[in-house]
Amino acid sequence: MLKKLFQSFRSPLRRAPHPRSTPEVLGSHQHSLRRAEISRNAVIVVERLQKAGYQAYTVGGCVRDLLLNLRPKDFDVATNATPEQVRAEFRNARVIGRRFKLAHVQFGREIIEVATFRAHHPQGEEEEDSNQASRNESGRILRDNVYGTLEDDAQRRDFTINALYYDPSSERILDYAHGVHDIRNRLIRLIGTPEQRYQEDPVRMLRAVRFAAKLDFEIEKHSAAPIRRLAPMLREIPSARLFDEILKLFLGGKAEQTFDLLLEYDLFAPLFPASAAALERDPEYTGRLFRQALANTDARIHQGKPVTPAFLFAALLWPALPARAALLQERGMPPIPAMQEAAHGLILEQCQRTAVPKRFTIPIREIWDMQERLPRRHGKRADLLLENPRFRAGYDFLLLRESAGEQTDGLGDWWTDYQDASDSQRRTMIRELSSKDEQGSGQRRRRGGSRRRRGPRSDNTPGSTNE
Repeated sequence: MLKKLFQSFRSPLRRAPHPRSTPEVLGSHQHSLRRAEISRNAVIVVERLQKAGYQAYTVGGCVRDLLLNLRPKDFDVATNATPEQVRAEFRNARVIGRRFKLAHVQFGREIIEVATFRAHHPQGEEEEDSNQASRNESGRILRDNVYGTLEDDAQRRDFTINALYYDPSSERILDYAHGVHDIRNRLIRLIGTPEQRYQEDPVRMLRAVRFAAKLDFEIEKHSAAPIRRLAPMLREIPSARLFDEILKLFLGGKAEQTFDLLLEYDLFAPLFPASAAALERDPEYTGRLFRQALANTDARIHQGKPVTPAFLFAALLWPALPARAALLQERGMPPIPAMQEAAHGLILEQCQRTAVPKRFTIPIREIWDMQERLPRRHGKRADLLLENPRFRAGYDFLLLRESAGEQTDGLGDWWTDYQDASDSQRRTMIRELSSKDEQGSGQRRRRGGSRRRRGPRSDNTPGSTNE
């Protein structure tokens, strides 16, 4: 009891509050959200915190999505209790984070994220405690543990549609930023001055694009205006965080629309510099490949099938790869080692921008490696390739390349038929392949002798596909 009493005296406020704003309060008859739609565990967290004397609400995306008749991915809670006070109330809670400290309350496989109301950072270095709040020279927030009131918290949130607070006990929604209005008008609008808010956290530019694609909303013109100019600031974001953001962008079921918006606002190049350069060199082929890969990803997500970031990254980086491999072949390196060396360098560059984990970079390279191996089908090679655990991913990737317009001399159809053929049919296919090669080599000799092995004919075609 004494511990809890002392905790309550330790107020989370450490600065003079901003002028209070009065929220629009929507009663249960003014909105469509119902308590039964909220996660039972989130309701438990809210009501226990309220019973302990704290303010607590479900907040953000779950409120927004339910108002749009969408199923929320998770349920977050905002409160004036500090993370330590939340942990004192729940034995199944733990405090996480340093840049943005919060509490996770775990109920089996569901985690309810509980964040303390945040306030604006102090103005002036003399007021700023680096243990609670800090920025870099460009204004980006490095640490954000300045606590405040509910009104402060609403003004600190990124978009108006995410600044909605729902109280399951009274079934009221508190709207401090006209978020309900923007939901009805299908607008993504930043709270505050857009340029300053993007400088505080450049990832907000990616979030604006992600929400616009996910919800089929427009980015409000003042919120959209600074994005192209500030897009290079994404290079300052830690690469591990950018990788997580890319997964959210492209694995949410609206990858194609997201890609279009990233291009529109010049946000693709800071994430994938080599891929953006390849897109500029050959927009027709590269654009088709990207869009087909993203459309396939969306289709699998909508069908409830698993998707792997490895295949997606392999597709997004592929157009930058063959030209690099061709350059190494021109210097005398054989095709497969050239492909492997080029792949290593390309992935290394990409990881400096987005920290792709090793569990994905290895299969990316294996998928690419299969593109050099799949044309080599003579003897027992075809059967050995079928047994390779990466065959299916490599075969699917081959079909993706062909769908984008790469010429592979019917290689995809051949492998499609070979998988379904009987043993005797497979032997016949291999013999026909050898016979075709012998005829081709005879014609080449009649035309003037053997040819020197050439590299890829263009940025679009990997080297030695017909060997």
